Amino acid sequence: MKKILLSLTLISTFCIGQIPVGYYNSAQGLTGNPLKIALHSIIDNHTQVSYNGLWTAYKKTDRKSNGKVWDMYSDIPTGTPPYQFTFTTDECGNYSIEGDCYNREHTWPQSWFNSVSGPVSDLFHVYPTDGKVNGYRSNYPYGNVGVTSINTLNGSKLGACSNLGYNQTVFEPIDEYKGDLARTYFYMSTRYYSEDAGWSTSAATNKSTILPWQVNVLLQWHHQDPVSAKEIARNDSIYYKFQNNRNPFIDHPEWADSIWTIDASVFVKELELQHSFSVFPNPSSSSFQILNKSNSQKPVTLKITSISGELIEEKIISLQESVSINCENWAMGIYIINVSSEQSVSNIKFVRQ
Repeated sequence: MKKILLSLTLISTFCIGQIPVGYYNSAQGLTGNPLKIALHSIIDNHTQVSYNGLWTAYKKTDRKSNGKVWDMYSDIPTGTPPYQFTFTTDECGNYSIEGDCYNREHTWPQSWFNSVSGPVSDLFHVYPTDGKVNGYRSNYPYGNVGVTSINTLNGSKLGACSNLGYNQTVFEPIDEYKGDLARTYFYMSTRYYSEDAGWSTSAATNKSTILPWQVNVLLQWHHQDPVSAKEIARNDSIYYKFQNNRNPFIDHPEWADSIWTIDASVFVKELELQHSFSVFPNPSSSSFQILNKSNSQKPVTLKITSISGELIEEKIISLQESVSINCENWAMGIYIINVSSEQSVSNIKFVRQ
């Protein structure tokens, strides 16, 4: 969330002052995956709040100065929110329009981790939000919307993604809360690193690993919307009153770049090579075509792998204008279609639905 009244210096001073002495000692001086592993060891085994206990916790972690619920899907920090919720009395319940009630929004959707214990009630990613907008968001990834299908009352949007590497439906919160949600995802990927055996995959994640296109979005949001006083206070409240762990990327925003920037830059480089071939339809449940957009019709190597790296098919083919691939027997999920020749390489994400 953007800082409205507090300077970066004040925010940083306040933030550092709340971190327990020595809390991050084992992570100092590390970068990349070693840093992620060290942070995981620091913040794992947190005290779990019950799912029902979230209602009570929100009164401490997500309370505005006026005593109302701090809902990032309806709040307008620089203006007047369209509605505000009262704790307890406005808990969902049924809803039909915005403003009816607030519920518990899993920003990392439950279907992505199969509702396993731990993340299902982790306060660092389960926020109080308007029920109707929560329903709009559903289990769509976060992203920047190009063509909007739904506008919410505070300016959040649902629609087709405009980011490189993904063109399906995404949910875009207002600018003031994009950084909050980016750092939420960095926390989730780190907290549950190596503890995600029961998790599923999604268009944005492979278990607890954030896919490169989504990393690009989140790093952009992370930089555009720096850490706010709201996040710092929430981080402290969760640590001292409930879970006894912290979000490292609120305490040390620079660590997000240390861990994920390399992955993001490699992804952009790969995208620049994706000019020769495309896949249609995508997603598909039965078959798809690899369309040749180059002038060459020389043999190429086709390699298809699952998002986890399992080899599905590899062969040399001769491309004319297109080639058809049957995917009826593939499991639902994300696949990487690699088409390579001596001159170029194209890596295309395909979704079997």
